[in-house]
Amino acid sequence: MLLTRLIDVVVSPLGGGLLLALLLWSTRRRAPRWLWRVGLAFELACLLLATPFGAQRMIVLEERRVAASACGTPQPQVIVLLAGGLRRVPRDADDVGALNDASVQRTLDASALMLADPATHLVISGGTWPGDAVAESTLMAALMRRLGVPAASIRTETDSRTTWYNAAHVRALEPSLPARIRLVTSAVHMPRALVAFRAFGFEPCAVPVDFRATRLRHLTDLLPSGHAVAATAAVLHELVGEVAYRVRARFEPPPLPPPSAGPA
Repeated sequence: MLLTRLIDVVVSPLGGGLLLALLLWSTRRRAPRWLWRVGLAFELACLLLATPFGAQRMIVLEERRVAASACGTPQPQVIVLLAGGLRRVPRDADDVGALNDASVQRTLDASALMLADPATHLVISGGTWPGDAVAESTLMAALMRRLGVPAASIRTETDSRTTWYNAAHVRALEPSLPARIRLVTSAVHMPRALVAFRAFGFEPCAVPVDFRATRLRHLTDLLPSGHAVAATAAVLHELVGEVAYRVRARFEPPPLPPPSAGPA
């Protein structure tokens, strides 16, 4: 977990830019001129990515990588919904206000799919974090029930803390799930999630939701902002995580359980 946080600091346009500036300053009398020019180019790139203009370009490119899939016939009868995090510590299992924007938006869109096809079964994957007593998936299930989704149609997986372990723990559920599923998560998160679930033998049909790209409206969009830094850092986190998952799947392939005989 500490390593992940350190990587997030380095790939952030703010953290990475500050670290690079410190490195350039400390080597100002020894570094060759060409290295200074390269460093300055990276500093300018960090500055651009810290603006709403740069952040939105990153979000658009990432969200366009995976379009909603045509799931084929018959439609997969299992939806796997990934938790998106919390904005504060929940008070109890019904405190749905603790869910962050990503978790709420994913739940709203998944509930629409469930209500449109009552025969569908839902698995919500997301565990607890240190200090929390309630799993993210438990809170999302509570919100689902408030939206009218029958409790009997919902299963929760409450042990995973990362996307990789979302896939691992969902694959280990008993009774086991079919390989063909509909996978619901934020559009910027979908490429990394697909890598993880395919590594564990699933054949996911992508249902990206929670789109975050917006139109730029003002000249101030060319000025750095905290929101833009956070948005860019989130996309860079996904890209670095996807590379790590691809390497992990190639050199450390997970054991696959026997295929389920359940409905597709």
